[in-house]
Amino acid sequence: MNKHQEMIEKAHEELNKYKKSVSDHEWSLQYHVMPQANWMNDPNGFSMFNGEYHLFYQHHPYSPEWGPMYWGHVKSKDLVHWEHLPIALAPSEPYDIDGCFSGSAIEKDEKLFLFYTGNRWTGPDQDKDLKQVQCLAVSDDGIHFEKIAENPVIEAAPSGDIHPFHFRDPKVWKEGDYYYCVLGSQTKERIGQALLYRSPDLLKWEFVNVMARGTGNMGYMWECPDLFSLSGQDVLVMSPQGVKPEGDIYHNLHQSVYVLGKLDLQQGKFQFDQFQLLDYGFDFYAPQTTVDHLGRRVLVGWMAMWESEMPEQEHDWAGAITIPRIMSIEEHRVKCVPAPELETLRFNQVSYSNVLMDGSRIFEGVDGDCLELNVLLDMKQASQFGINLRMDTASTEKTVLTFDCQNQKLTLNRDYSGKGPGGERKAPVELNKGKLQLTLFLDKSSLEVFIQNGEKVMTARIYPDEHSKGIEFFSDGEVELLKLDKWSLRRSIS
Repeated sequence: MNKHQEMIEKAHEELNKYKKSVSDHEWSLQYHVMPQANWMNDPNGFSMFNGEYHLFYQHHPYSPEWGPMYWGHVKSKDLVHWEHLPIALAPSEPYDIDGCFSGSAIEKDEKLFLFYTGNRWTGPDQDKDLKQVQCLAVSDDGIHFEKIAENPVIEAAPSGDIHPFHFRDPKVWKEGDYYYCVLGSQTKERIGQALLYRSPDLLKWEFVNVMARGTGNMGYMWECPDLFSLSGQDVLVMSPQGVKPEGDIYHNLHQSVYVLGKLDLQQGKFQFDQFQLLDYGFDFYAPQTTVDHLGRRVLVGWMAMWESEMPEQEHDWAGAITIPRIMSIEEHRVKCVPAPELETLRFNQVSYSNVLMDGSRIFEGVDGDCLELNVLLDMKQASQFGINLRMDTASTEKTVLTFDCQNQKLTLNRDYSGKGPGGERKAPVELNKGKLQLTLFLDKSSLEVFIQNGEKVMTARIYPDEHSKGIEFFSDGEVELLKLDKWSLRRSIS
């Protein structure tokens, strides 16, 4: 057994100590990918291989805090039921000894290749004293991976106004006769940018150009870039660090955005428009996409935020992945809707229709902590409508969604959500002929809100008491609930 495999075996021994207690805990998510134990961050290597979805993730198997990065691994036939597989990568070589950082996956010659950043600390300052290189690992079966002898395949950042060390998160794809790769970077004066490379064979890489660079309030480092075409438009998804708050937006430590534009592959230049947020909530970072066998562009993100309080760490785990979201473009904006396959988890439906309400109201059978809730309402004469979620019997613990009709904003407030961080986030929302549509996914310690059929999304981790399961609707005037559907959702992660 080689060193890489030995490290993977030891990591699993550690995970086995905690995975039962983690799975049994009241905050353990039922239909979201999360680690069996200990730390998780960025989704990596999201791909299709042998007809199945493969999803990897940044993983520290030895504690619920960030540490030397491994790649955890799950797979699914349907985007809903996920199976944990052996750890795919461990930091076993001199070039990745301090972490197998984020990257992507691609199929070539009936093999699955992982393209990742090898990280090595060269001194005590982790922002300055580091060496990052790009590496490959390969698998015949999509489960067991070996690092190639030619590593690193990109061993230094290009010359020019490019930071020599902050150089990471390769996203690879094939177009025509070449493989292309976009990498996150910054200038020497700390301005975020993305680099474009190409290769005939995944082994020999040629730097093409600085593909895009920030101006103004676009951050000092562009992490986890992901470039693709959707509905005839080129889209760059990325996670800029250091964007300053502007009004109601950019209040998380780091952001996840997209820009629409046009890529010139020959010149390696991407002309783009302004940033647009992918998620207006608290907990969404490092999203990554893939194209599936149905031709859909599917997106997932890390359902957490750097430096945020994570109460689950006291229970030997941290971090999760959002539900899969299907992307589309309408009127020059990206829309994200829940993967329809999630409907297979539904049971115990409760429905109401054409209900007039004014004030507060609780609907029999509409409660729980692991559910989907679909709401379509006409605001009528009301200026405010809201929903209290995960509410206790005294109404003191609750997560509050409020729509302000005059200001056309939806606010998500978790000041009274239970343990963990509070605060509020706001999303601009326009009514559609006076109507508001919301689709909510509640899991044991998470909330995802899809607004106006995916025009906006808000994601949050919440940590209420396990007995807080109430749902209450409220308004300051007459509204009509045209349609209210609630389903309980089954567990889908093994």
